[in-house]
Amino acid sequence: MADRALNILQILRSPIGGLFRHVVDLSLGLIERGHRVGIVLDGTFSNPQSDGLLNKVKDKLELGYHILPMSRLLSVSDITTPIKMRSLAKSLNVDILHGHGAKGAVNARFARNKKSVAIYTPHGGVLNYNKDSFAGKMFRLAEKIMLIKTDAIIFESEHAKREFYKQITAPSCPNPVIHNGLSAEEFIKVKTQENAKDFAFIGEFRHLKGINYLLDALADVKRPDGKDATLILAGGGKTHDEIVERINKPDLKGRVELAGVRPAREILAKGRCLVVSSLKESLPYVVLEASAAACPIIATRVGGINEIFGPTEDKLIPPANVEALKRAMQNFLRDEKQAQNEADIRYKHVKKNFSTNLMVNKIETLYYSCLHKKK
Repeated sequence: MADRALNILQILRSPIGGLFRHVVDLSLGLIERGHRVGIVLDGTFSNPQSDGLLNKVKDKLELGYHILPMSRLLSVSDITTPIKMRSLAKSLNVDILHGHGAKGAVNARFARNKKSVAIYTPHGGVLNYNKDSFAGKMFRLAEKIMLIKTDAIIFESEHAKREFYKQITAPSCPNPVIHNGLSAEEFIKVKTQENAKDFAFIGEFRHLKGINYLLDALADVKRPDGKDATLILAGGGKTHDEIVERINKPDLKGRVELAGVRPAREILAKGRCLVVSSLKESLPYVVLEASAAACPIIATRVGGINEIFGPTEDKLIPPANVEALKRAMQNFLRDEKQAQNEADIRYKHVKKNFSTNLMVNKIETLYYSCLHKKK
């Protein structure tokens, strides 16, 4: 069976962020191995970066690129889209329905039939909802019920697996940890520009990214020469106006540059140290990319970041802590050589353990294993 080319649908809601990066990397890797791949997504959201990723893979999708409505919360599309998905999967003679995120997985599992298998990668998903809220309770219950239609779950980090076991249940289906990866070409040390800011942030503008804590910390951070520390913020999202209001206050005015949504490596060259101030994460690509560029990183101990930091995980700081961020940022400015030494250690760790080739090989093997059990 391992010699047979597979028909695979990758299903997700929004083509943004690290989740979409993962889907594109996985799709390209599977296509290189001779499989026929299609992508199904909601298509409501996009930005220049995600459009670029889509263009990278779109013409190579033998099973096509399909847009079906998938709302973040409950809606009528939760009834109509699974029906359309099932019809689409049947018409394409799909073997593998790989759902990414909660809504992608719901549709994958409803489209599953006697010959196909449904794989689920949570990417945080419902675990990011407040577990005490009504929505959080309902989504967790739905996750538990849907396990009967799940052939395998892929966790992108040990942290994600532990949280799923804790908040949902221990799945009876195969549930390996398969880390996201980077291509060999991405392991190139970045050259910092002469006029670079002291710090950089790359990501969505939302409260879970802890940007407010970063900005409050930055307000009191100074360089060894007594000048105020600076920051470049790259990204966009629903807290954009809130961030603009904060950086225009007297203690930060003129110290923070808004770069918009830009490729990570471009921004890493414009800041001497990446700051990841997140309150929650899964396995963030930005930390992988910065590690592959051998950039100094200040990051919070959330999600699977400690797995990326590996031998330097003792340098992680607690989330939602302005004082801890301030100390870490000040320490970087006092001893950039030490921070670079730590970055070089992370570079070697990530290069060895987080490759796209390794990721695709493991996922492909899981696909075949699940199909074999179906026979």
